[in-house]
Order: sequence, then C-alpha cells, then structure tokens
Amino acid sequence: MSRIAIGDLQGCLKELKTLLKKCAFSSDCDELWFVGDLVNRGPESLGVLRFIRALGANAKIVLGNHDLHLLALAYSENSLKKRHGDTLQDIFSAPDRDSLLDWLRQQPLVHYDLKHGELMVHAGVVPQWSKEEILQLAAEVATELRERPRELLTGLHGNKPDQWHDALQGLERFRLVINAMTRLRYCRTDGLIDFKEKGMPGTQAPGLYPWFEIPHRKSSDLRLVFGHWSSLGLLERTNLLGLDTGCVWGGALTAYCLDDSQCWQV
Repeated sequence: MSRIAIGDLQGCLKELKTLLKKCAFSSDCDELWFVGDLVNRGPESLGVLRFIRALGANAKIVLGNHDLHLLALAYSENSLKKRHGDTLQDIFSAPDRDSLLDWLRQQPLVHYDLKHGELMVHAGVVPQWSKEEILQLAAEVATELRERPRELLTGLHGNKPDQWHDALQGLERFRLVINAMTRLRYCRTDGLIDFKEKGMPGTQAPGLYPWFEIPHRKSSDLRLVFGHWSSLGLLERTNLLGLDTGCVWGGALTAYCLDDSQCWQV
C-alpha cells in the first residue's frame, strides 16, 4: 500500500485525474491524503466533491478554509454573501447538494497516522500546541460541526482572537482553532497570528516567522503535511511537507508518496 498526499485541488478535477494516472494510483491498495481546499476558484468543484466522496475509505481528507467557506454559505444563519471569484454555484444547484454538504461537514480538521507519526492539516498549528492538544482541539471542532453546524458556522468569520490561550471558550475558542488550522502562515514567537502576510518567506514584516520555523514548536516531533500556502510552493524538510503548488493559479498539482518520497506533478 502507498500513501499519496495531494496538494490543494480547488476544483481542478481534470488535473487530479491526470495526476492519479501518472502516479499509478490503485483503489485496491493505495490511500490518498487530501490537504484540504477541495473546492472553489477552479472550474469543477462539484465534480471534485463527487469524485473524492466516491473514493470512500481510500481518501483521507482534512478541511481547508475554502471548504469551510462553502459550508458557511450553506449552513450559516447570517445569509453570508459569496465572495468575488467563488465558483461554487454548481454545488448549490446540484440535485445531490445536501448529501455532498453533509458528507463534507463530517470531515476533520486534522488526520493523524499513529503508525507513522504523521499529521495532516490544511494550513498549520500554533507553536504552543502539542500533538495531544492538536488532536483534542480538532476533535472539539469536529463535534461542533457534526452536531451544531449552524451555530458554529454562523460565528466562524473574523480574525479575533488571534492568539491561543487555554482559557478560550465557546465560539472564540473554535474560531481560533479553525483559523489556525486552515489559514495560518505567519505568527510571532509568542503565537500571535498575522492573517495579512501571504508572500513567500523573506517578504514578511519584521517579527513574523513562518509558523513551522518558530523555535521550540511543540509539534516539531511530528511529520506535518500541509497545503494552503501557494507562494511557498513544494516544501520538503525534516518533518515538514508543504504541498500547495498553486494549480488553480497556473502552477502545478502535486502528489507525493509519504512512504518513499516519490513526487509527481501535473
């Protein structure tokens, strides 16, 4: 069995199918890890959801910020407006809309492979979180998303709070966890998140660091697989694998075998 991790799809179904042929994916034995942002900006978000749902147990998925934006549009009680550039209307018009959205909100914020010590998250984690805290916080959000989606998604949007504290409760706690796991790029050494900087490392304001370069990060003993950061490109470091290579922006879609480090791009 091979475990193949795939970068942000954002509705790029044709490229995904081509990539799976290129890496000789077999549904009989292989496992696909999707780093989130399955939908939006690209041309075939509906097709991507249908295709990945049909993979069943072969697919391990984490939610990205665009996936949660879709769910917020569907479930929020605030009648959120679509954003400029959204390509989600086909999903809302589809006859299987409800079943697809219900399936999507069952997906977690993190996937952890105990055997290999690898954890997949869409964007990142703040430096104060250990593995146990990451799993616990992601589980709390998953429970809310399953059992109280309207309450959670109605209060989802916003950049505050922007720093983790153990005393955070309720929607503020969930919002911080979701923002960190699906939107994080840069933060300060004390974990204060900056949501404005999106460029490649070296272009950020003084005092900010890529989340994975913060000294004494408690999750440094894990191999972390993530996406979200297209200007970062493919990142291969000890215990770090960044896979967003900007397919929807004219870059490539990347697949990476977690077992032997073979890499394919379309």
